[in-house]
Amino acid sequence: MKKWITRKLNKDNAMTISSRYDLPMLVAMLLDIRGVTSEEEIIDFLSNETITASPFEIRDMDKAVERIQRAIEDGERICVYGDFDADGVTSTALLYSYLSDIGADVMYYIPSRETEGYGMNSDAVAKLYERGVKLIVTVDNGIAAVEEIAYAKTLGIDTVVTDHHAVPDVLPDAVAIVDLHRPDCNSSFKELSGVGVAFKLVQAIEGDYADVDGLLENYSDLAAIGTVGDIVALRGENRVLVKNGLMHINNGDRIGIAALSEEAGLSGKRISAGNLSFTLVPRINAGGRLGLSKKSVSMLLTEDEEYAADIAAELSSDNTERQQLEREILADIDALIRENPSIVNNRVIVVYGEGWHKGVIGIVASRVKEVYSKPAIVITLDGEVCRASGRSVSGFSLIDAVFACSEHLVQCGGHPMAVGFCVTRENIEPFIEAINAYSADHPIPAPTLELDCKLNPAQLNVQMAADLSILEPYGAGNPTPLFGLFNMTIRDIREIGGGKHLRLTLSRGESTVVAMKFSTSLKEFPYLVGDVVDLAVTLDVNVYNNTESLSVFIRDIRFSGMDEDSYISTKELFESFCRGDNITAEEAASLIPTRDEFAVVYRSIRSSGGYHHSLDTLLYRLNCGITYGKLRVILECMNELGLIRIFEGMYTTEIELSQVEGKVNLNDSLIIQKLLEVSEHD
Repeated sequence: MKKWITRKLNKDNAMTISSRYDLPMLVAMLLDIRGVTSEEEIIDFLSNETITASPFEIRDMDKAVERIQRAIEDGERICVYGDFDADGVTSTALLYSYLSDIGADVMYYIPSRETEGYGMNSDAVAKLYERGVKLIVTVDNGIAAVEEIAYAKTLGIDTVVTDHHAVPDVLPDAVAIVDLHRPDCNSSFKELSGVGVAFKLVQAIEGDYADVDGLLENYSDLAAIGTVGDIVALRGENRVLVKNGLMHINNGDRIGIAALSEEAGLSGKRISAGNLSFTLVPRINAGGRLGLSKKSVSMLLTEDEEYAADIAAELSSDNTERQQLEREILADIDALIRENPSIVNNRVIVVYGEGWHKGVIGIVASRVKEVYSKPAIVITLDGEVCRASGRSVSGFSLIDAVFACSEHLVQCGGHPMAVGFCVTRENIEPFIEAINAYSADHPIPAPTLELDCKLNPAQLNVQMAADLSILEPYGAGNPTPLFGLFNMTIRDIREIGGGKHLRLTLSRGESTVVAMKFSTSLKEFPYLVGDVVDLAVTLDVNVYNNTESLSVFIRDIRFSGMDEDSYISTKELFESFCRGDNITAEEAASLIPTRDEFAVVYRSIRSSGGYHHSLDTLLYRLNCGITYGKLRVILECMNELGLIRIFEGMYTTEIELSQVEGKVNLNDSLIIQKLLEVSEHD
């Protein structure tokens, strides 16, 4: 369960914004809520079309331009050295395309995720030397390639680094290091993705009088995909790139993107940043995860429609295979957690398994993080040196945590929200211990869900949803508006889409709302007709037979009236006790259930013949004032005493009743004994 927070609104300020800029009141409210309140910010947010900041604000940009121009003039072979994700692929395609257009002798190279791993490697450098390369320009990588760039230098190859990842203590010996996160870089906008940095490099090569509108026309479609794919904040220059890029993508200007859009079922539909994120980006990423990213680059560069269609079909096939691999690994992790539930009591969840595909462990880590609202790291055991990928929650820098444990690692890099590293088998357990020790001193924020504002169901209409398009594109830093509908009574629940999705009819007072809950079956849905719930929803306009209607999509749902603070605090207390942390006598006493509370829970499970849903739902149905922490203690106690068997997986908790002869003594339970011992200690 997350704590639902409604963001603060200055209604008077919103009314002023609405009047001054002739905006719908809801749009003005959202601008105020998101901190876009000054005249400059509002105008920039609503109408920015041109990148104005000089690329030469960025440290070493002048050195990078000088070396690239010299290579072009002298006819030296240049290699654009990219990465295998959507950001790296589009960065490579953008810079290679531009350098080709201005007459450079240029090639590109993207390492295989499977055989070479992330970033530069010495074998690749040796191959490039054999092909006559004199200058390597990295995109979306290179900041940590100290040894590889030094090796290239011994071969007479210069390197220009363009990157946006965290800067290590030791920088490589490159001709230029263009990374906005350098402490000595004074650039005004620090949140560009790799492709954004590549675009700024192109702008710099064009010079002080660059035709930025022309560059946006030619390359913003590539920049949009990479920017959205890397989940950087969609504000400032990123917003300009994505806005312009979406316009050109919707116009079908690039054959490869049009082919991929058609393969993804988007042909004829308006493509949004969300469509990029959930359809095009995963397909481009799939090429790097399971095959070679070179085919993604070639698709983006080709002028051959048939070739583009063939590659798009291959990428979709790769994506389907990726989804299957992801499901298989998640099933393995679910089984691991059922065997050892204590794994998820850790502050940072770390799981590992033999032979998991290294190309999808990052996505799997993201899924684990979403389920438990905790940082998650997934390690695949493959040989002596194992590959790992992690994802974090807002407010906890996972890259700082991993760097703090680097003595246990072979290699590491990434962002506050995402990391990748290598670790030997023998160091996995010491690493798990170290990162959880680090997190004890660097608290992980409690999970929250931020609502932009609450809505009255009586006010919902098509025009309200249509007005929201003014705020697009949505993405990181400018998420799709999320609204709260509170105290709604469920009147009807219907399966649709062959049982894969649900359509709910809800009401409050005289108002009725129909809302969709995707990827949820009736069996998985714990709510019943008559339950009073709160909904977190997004709004959209559905067009069918030229008729517009309002679509309401449920992003989260909870029982109305649940005590979130008690739930979260007692859950954390229970997990802290299970980890062996020091808790006070008072805290231990608060977890010890009475016999009556124990009996209430047992009778409820027995009357239902067992249980199969989340523990949140069980807690609500009990309706007896028991805290979540006590409920967990009661269930653990009953499990120890053989009254029940618990199977706690990622998505559901299954409780089976056991046959027991005679009475049981609660004090025979180990967990009760330990709690009593702590509670009685002065």
